[in-house]
Amino acid sequence: MTSEIPTFKQAMLAALPSLRAFALSLSGRADRADDLVQEAVMKAWAKQSDFKLGTNMQAWLVTILRNTYYSQMRKRGREVQDTEGTFTARLSVAPEHDGVMDMADFRRALASLPDDQREALLLVGASGFSYEEAANICGCAVGTIKSRVSRARSRLQDILRISGPGDFGPDRVTAGTVSRAFAE
Repeated sequence: MTSEIPTFKQAMLAALPSLRAFALSLSGRADRADDLVQEAVMKAWAKQSDFKLGTNMQAWLVTILRNTYYSQMRKRGREVQDTEGTFTARLSVAPEHDGVMDMADFRRALASLPDDQREALLLVGASGFSYEEAANICGCAVGTIKSRVSRARSRLQDILRISGPGDFGPDRVTAGTVSRAFAE
């Protein structure tokens, strides 16, 4: 066992939470995200000799995960799609709180974005990668990533009917509860 393996292992372990979050955003399901992370980590472990210590482990892992995801999607081309959410809607339970509905609305809006825009937005906006790192992960120009992020943000605003900062904040149930609490 060389001294490089623990360093590699530690860097890999540190990247797991953001790797799982990215996998969840791609797949939309926790069980698929976990499987995706597991497969990506196993591929990375097998190819650790290809990784250059001191470079960005998280970007390397996200690239492996992304490629694994798209490979799986190509293989699943014959799977029955539920793009309308018809089958999923039958399995869902009505939320007890409007805030839950707001998050569900956001998730649906995010899922409705084209894959390239959603991916760019998640890499830059949620995972904290720079535009340059995201471009490297996606294998495209920095300007392309900037354009995809901008289009994704604009599309989300349209879908969620967000016109400005006043549209953010607590839902009406929470706002009503808070205002009553401070009125007394």
